[in-house]
Amino acid sequence: MRILVLGGSSEASVLARALAARADLAATLSLAGRTIHPAASPLPARVGGFGGVKGLIGYLKAERIDAVIDATHPFAAQMKRHAAEACAATGTSLCAFSRAPWLAGEGDAWIEVEDAPAAARALGDEPRRVFLAIGRQLANAFGGPSPHHFVLRAIDAPAPDALPVSLDLVLARGPFAFADEIALLREKRIDVVVSKNAGGEATRAKIDAARELRLPVVMIRRPPAPERAVFETLEDVLGWIGAHRPAP
Repeated sequence: MRILVLGGSSEASVLARALAARADLAATLSLAGRTIHPAASPLPARVGGFGGVKGLIGYLKAERIDAVIDATHPFAAQMKRHAAEACAATGTSLCAFSRAPWLAGEGDAWIEVEDAPAAARALGDEPRRVFLAIGRQLANAFGGPSPHHFVLRAIDAPAPDALPVSLDLVLARGPFAFADEIALLREKRIDVVVSKNAGGEATRAKIDAARELRLPVVMIRRPPAPERAVFETLEDVLGWIGAHRPAP
């Protein structure tokens, strides 16, 4: 069974390890190439885009792919749409492996917004020290003159022209411990946290730390995703693979 895993998340890493141990499966991990030094994978990997929906259709046909598993980041909206359209056009089985979004709980002070530009507007005009826990892809929404001082954490540095004028850049790869997040927010004297609602445990500690320190969080909602089967556990994904094995 030939499987294409669309990666870019911790779920993709977990799935890659499970599939690499299966002699009855031939799986390939696809990465968008946005991270300069991605984590090592036990699966054969391809890096870079497909060239839109048409390119992905051509790849699925040329490689005789039986099933696609969308394990991209919850905010990889374009890739999710392209995968759904290409699989529908080729009759390829498709499912998603994704974690549930975070939900606000007691003690949380969230301001939920639709996208990064809305998050920038939600900060207001009063000068504040802002922790941008959004990665480098959305940093340009906060670029240019601003009354705020920003602390941006990312795996790789963004392009200089995309950076806010007043900025501290922290290069780090998760997961992050709760105590370390508390220390960072205190050290940088943060007034407000901006986060994408990525879900999962690897980066949740910043949300818990903000609650502990009684800091507001500007939370960017997930973009809409196409309709397809979505699983939140590895066991369910493996069960779906078993149910979609091609006939001998």
